[in-house]
Amino acid sequence: MSDINPRLGRQIIRSVVITSMSSVILTVVSMYLIYGILIRVAPKLVLPDNEQWMPAGIEWFIIGFVCLIAAILAAIAATGLARSIVAPVVSVAQNARRIADGDLTARAVSVNGSLSGLSMLVDDFNLLAERLEAASEGVTRWNATIAHELRTPVTILRGRLQGLADGVFKPEPQLLRSLEAQVTSLSALIDDLRTVTLFDAGQLRADLRETDLAEVVETTIQLMRPELEKAGLILNTSIEPSNCVADSGRVRQAVLALLENARRHADPGPVHVTLARRADEVHLEVRDSGPGLPPDFEEHAFDPFRRYVEQGIVPKGSGLGLSVVRAIAEIHAGTAVYRRIDGGASFLLTIPCRPQI
Repeated sequence: MSDINPRLGRQIIRSVVITSMSSVILTVVSMYLIYGILIRVAPKLVLPDNEQWMPAGIEWFIIGFVCLIAAILAAIAATGLARSIVAPVVSVAQNARRIADGDLTARAVSVNGSLSGLSMLVDDFNLLAERLEAASEGVTRWNATIAHELRTPVTILRGRLQGLADGVFKPEPQLLRSLEAQVTSLSALIDDLRTVTLFDAGQLRADLRETDLAEVVETTIQLMRPELEKAGLILNTSIEPSNCVADSGRVRQAVLALLENARRHADPGPVHVTLARRADEVHLEVRDSGPGLPPDFEEHAFDPFRRYVEQGIVPKGSGLGLSVVRAIAEIHAGTAVYRRIDGGASFLLTIPCRPQI
């Protein structure tokens, strides 16, 4: 690749010089052809009294000198043009090879005076390289976080099962229920990981059917009610009939995530769950009495693995629940938003009502 720069530069210089010289020669030849025609048609207009119209020696010298100067000027201009064209292209090519070899920090350089189109090419290449580097770092962080989140329940399961195998623990119902809870938690975490991963890859699909969302929400609330009440939360529900074309399984997953988020983070007190039809949309809102999210964290509420951690308090949950809610909203062409209302957190899931199928 190192010989591309001089070879391409020479080609550009040679092309510009040949073009310039051809223009000069064409101009001179054209002038004499025109003069020749005029001499035949109207000789008195152009023919001098001595009838000497062919160039003399000094004239040939002047013509040659002009051609030489034109060639020199063309070569100088071509050299600058070649540098402004070749340098950015070669820089992009060399750094593309570095990126292909795994060096995602490679960036192309645009020289002063580069053509605007080539400068744009360099800028776009560098933007692509930055996004590739960010994506690579994101995958690394994602894998590390997944490993960390899976390690805790797996470690607990392994320890307790090892204790059962060694006779340290007795197979009592309470221990078995604890093991079942750990398996359930692990299964839910894996489902959330799969949902978010498929969504990020653009592969998450919705099984759209005519669905009574009121029934879906009601059954999910009844499933979660004992856990919510154990956490000191008092459920207040307002569920309106809401028939809609939606994926009932995904909507149930979103409701579970919202209620689980309230169970983990809300202060003891009332939790309002509202399902209502608004024109061509269904609105599902889960609102608690606090403490809500700090203003500087609100924009990250639905980011995967982003958890607000208060000083001295162990993080709660995996940080995936709200990401799942957003993913499910978007595959229904809806939205998921966070609002702070009366000091509490309000999460609103909006699903457009599609035509019946």
